[in-house]
Amino acid sequence: MRHPELLLPAGSLPVLKTAVLYGADAVYIGGEVMSLRAKAKNFTADEMREGIAFAHARGKKVYVTANIYAHEADLSEAERYFAELKELRPDAVLISDPGLFDLALRVCPEVDIHISTQANTTNAGSARFWHRLGAKRIVAARELSLKELRRMKEEIPEELKIETFVHGAMCISYSGRCLLSNYLAGRDANHGACTHPCRWRYAVMEETRPGEYMPIEENERGTYIFNSRDLCMIDHLPDLYEAGIDSFKIEGRMKTALYVATMASAYRAAMRDYETDPALYESRLDEYRARVSEGTYRRFTTGFYYGRPDRDALIYDSNTYIRSYTFLGIVEGVDADGRAELTQKNKFSVGEMIEIMKPDGSVRTSEVRRILDEEGTDLPSAPHPQQRIRVELDEAAEPFDLLRRREA
Repeated sequence: MRHPELLLPAGSLPVLKTAVLYGADAVYIGGEVMSLRAKAKNFTADEMREGIAFAHARGKKVYVTANIYAHEADLSEAERYFAELKELRPDAVLISDPGLFDLALRVCPEVDIHISTQANTTNAGSARFWHRLGAKRIVAARELSLKELRRMKEEIPEELKIETFVHGAMCISYSGRCLLSNYLAGRDANHGACTHPCRWRYAVMEETRPGEYMPIEENERGTYIFNSRDLCMIDHLPDLYEAGIDSFKIEGRMKTALYVATMASAYRAAMRDYETDPALYESRLDEYRARVSEGTYRRFTTGFYYGRPDRDALIYDSNTYIRSYTFLGIVEGVDADGRAELTQKNKFSVGEMIEIMKPDGSVRTSEVRRILDEEGTDLPSAPHPQQRIRVELDEAAEPFDLLRRREA
């Protein structure tokens, strides 16, 4: 039985640590420049150094994205950035621009290069081209079917690895190369500043009647004609294993620690069960589906894996996530009285029943008995995001436990 890598996203240092502890084999992150998630919190050099050390101490890997399409003015900063990565020594850097690829080879040859999905590698010939130049891994274009991926894997050198997305938001544009954002809002998706116009509501205007907007109505809220469902392949793992995929990648560098923990633990359990006994995996499919549905999602699709998506792969009546749980915070420490110390993310109150999610995937229900601020003053609730608080629970909590509240 093969053992593919489980690769999780992280938009900040606490999320990286969460991903590592909740089941990821590797984590991909972005620095403060050169990343296609410019609006994520992203990592300073010091945070990156700490995150890499944390992962490496636990036998995990960290990959850094540098996958923008660079303009001439970006190159001097890119050279400085790659020199910084040479010193930080992540396990790989993700690149799509040939100019940045060449620069990375020259400046930090010690760091492996993975070819980003933005490079839209759709055939074995392109994969072999990148390999000859020095790439160690290809993140395959999302437009490939399992049949195409299987054939690509058969026709490339054994040492060249294939990574594919298995879960998360889908981009309406070809391999994520969107021009709509730049055209409509002046923010370049290929430079890390996408405004996600695929999630907007649109109307129709007939050319002889300028200024007269006619609604496209699925319901009273309108319709969302570019709004894709989210990818989910958790109940198709045998096909991904059989195709020879080396790394299962989950999307979401803008997502919370709760989302990352939920997906890491769900996919880790499914992969572990399948590698132990395929019959065990098949018997637990309903459980895996339920677990991934605990994270935010937009209804699910299998993307291009089984052929071209049809009209049913889009969502026309809403652009909002389905949310089963609200993230309350990560336990950062425990004081001398056993109270959980955390930075609060969403409001909760004394007397509420909440859940404690553990790194092993187990969940315990607990009552909130007291909430205190940093000065030790009792609070009836914690209404202010980012407030440092201490919480007394009737179940023991430990560092890196996640607190969440189930929504009706």
